[in-house]
Amino acid sequence: MSSEKSTAIVLRVIDFSETSCVVTLMTRDFGKITALAKGARRRKSPFEAALDVLAICRVVFLHKKNQSLDLLTEAKLDRRFRAGAHDLERLYAAYYVTELLSGLTDEGDPHTALYDLAEDTICQLDTEETSPAALLLQFELGTLSILGHSPMLTQCVGCGRQRTNENRRVSFGLNEGGIICQTCRKGKSNVVSLSGDSWKTMVRFSNATDQKHPMLIPENCQGETRSVMNQYLSHLLGYRPKLQKYITQTYGKH
Repeated sequence: MSSEKSTAIVLRVIDFSETSCVVTLMTRDFGKITALAKGARRRKSPFEAALDVLAICRVVFLHKKNQSLDLLTEAKLDRRFRAGAHDLERLYAAYYVTELLSGLTDEGDPHTALYDLAEDTICQLDTEETSPAALLLQFELGTLSILGHSPMLTQCVGCGRQRTNENRRVSFGLNEGGIICQTCRKGKSNVVSLSGDSWKTMVRFSNATDQKHPMLIPENCQGETRSVMNQYLSHLLGYRPKLQKYITQTYGKH
């Protein structure tokens, strides 16, 4: 077994015994891992209360090459998520980030850019200066781009025709993964409609690279963009994320 070090976001904690638990971590250097934390539930834990969901910490673990769990040997807290104590909107949004990280990534598949995006999003959700709705849309589209699932928004998925009338409603094919022109729309199922303004909003957010200054979603686009993202991500995952019904309400606020 080799000893590895990394920074990590705590995604999930499950009780394993009276004294231990199993934790799922998104590490910056090794991707998602699942590890046994022996003694984590003791009153005087060797992990110094670092293993709370949404906590950002520095971890040391023993990596096992077989199918058994890795062994977490050390975790030191860098930052705890505190906004949830007084703001359920931000707490649900942050939990949604961890749910997408768990569902869209495989064990041991590192994505440094995705880790940085997730950590930055969680830190911004922990402040009062940013819009949870905008942060989530930026995180979703950024995650999809990093993982190679970014929807095609500027040209037809079927024929490659460039979208010209930006004010007209457009069809978005969930199966196809992007917009579909009127000609290619025929016979397609699992297609939703998107207004010109909502389409332009998604294009702007998909092109945004500065996560420290997230944009606002126009009020008339909030419900539609959320609906499309909910359906597209549910289609990719094969199930509806549990937190979607809670974070949908954030799109009625700035």
